[in-house]
Amino acid sequence: MADLDTHAGIDWIACELIEQIPGKVSGRPIVRGTRIMPEGIVNSFEMGDSIEDIHEDWPSLSIDQIKRLIEFAHAHREQPNR
Repeated sequence: MADLDTHAGIDWIACELIEQIPGKVSGRPIVRGTRIMPEGIVNSFEMGDSIEDIHEDWPSLSIDQIKRLIEFAHAHREQPNR
């Protein structure tokens, strides 16, 4: 079963930057090699933070990684049924 972000309906495991390890951050999807959950990055961007602001908050991620996570989220978010 895919692990979806329940708020956004995103299958994070489909992103090459994401890993899921049982017992690490309760088995939630995280940015590979970190304990950073991708929805925090995307939520910050959607709340108005710039890429540079996000990079200041999570300096272990590159600008390119941050951009890729945001792009992935926007491309893979489930659309509401109409």
